[in-house]
Amino acid sequence: MSGDLKSNPLIGASPVMNEIVNDLTLVGRSKATVLIRGESGTGKELMAKLIHERSPRVNQPFIKVNCAALSETLIESELFGHEKGAFTGAIQMRKGRFELADGGTIFLDEVGDLPLSVQVKLLRVLQEMTFERVGGMQSLSVDVRVIAATHRDLEKAIVDGTYRQDLYYRLSVIPILVPPLRDRVEDMLPLAEHFIGKFNRENQKEVVLSDEMKDLLLRYHWPGNVRELENCMERLVVLAREGRVTLKNIPKGMEAYFNDIQEVSLKSVRKNNEGTLSDSIQDIEKDALLEALERCAWVQAKAGRLLGLTPRQVAYKIKKYHLSPMETV
Repeated sequence: MSGDLKSNPLIGASPVMNEIVNDLTLVGRSKATVLIRGESGTGKELMAKLIHERSPRVNQPFIKVNCAALSETLIESELFGHEKGAFTGAIQMRKGRFELADGGTIFLDEVGDLPLSVQVKLLRVLQEMTFERVGGMQSLSVDVRVIAATHRDLEKAIVDGTYRQDLYYRLSVIPILVPPLRDRVEDMLPLAEHFIGKFNRENQKEVVLSDEMKDLLLRYHWPGNVRELENCMERLVVLAREGRVTLKNIPKGMEAYFNDIQEVSLKSVRKNNEGTLSDSIQDIEKDALLEALERCAWVQAKAGRLLGLTPRQVAYKIKKYHLSPMETV
């Protein structure tokens, strides 16, 4: 599964990604609601766009909503719109994303972050394709294909009482699970070479990776997945002073980053000798996160940039691993 990003944005060589891309064509032809699941940075938005582009709705709107980026007070208005005077600051009527997506596709990214109050209203839209704007009385009907994505464990959220089971079943008519990059090693080098080529063209350079650099990329577990790999390759191309990058001439601005990669990779080898890599991967991710936080004086935004993660993702992982500034590696 190789080729130009314009024709196939899910570049790779692994059987699992080949199977997923083949399934996306069938999924695109249907009207069924899709739930794409996977870790942050695995390419869920690209998959949603590919489904839309392979659907009869390809010439209609593709509207994206990042449910995690909006506060509980704003998300309802963002999705369903509001009437003039519905709340302080509502000086005119505003259409929501569902109205804007009428006839096309709406992509609800991070749908696992929706508050319960909005989950109820989303469920109704999925069931009836009708809703009211905030502050409105008139029911509006739309024809929208819904694609959702999340990195959260929705089954656990249902047990915890923070996610509605009926909404979960409505969203996951067609579930698609995207494996993390560490579980599809065959895709790492094709992706890295694609990104190197892309950023070479943008920066009028001819950077290539030595075999030892490629081996290092293959040994690393990439907690930020494809997004982290892409960010890494872009920085490498921009900062490289020589055409061929080896472990001995890594750009000065990336030496600390690659030292971390080498250290984490060595840990993964040692842990793998004691047990399976999958058993130890969370320990490796925790160590990498803690090292980045300590290097950045616990400034989450800076640590996120080192790891190719957003501040929200860093905060989520800090909570997940119960990390604190007093902890040492």
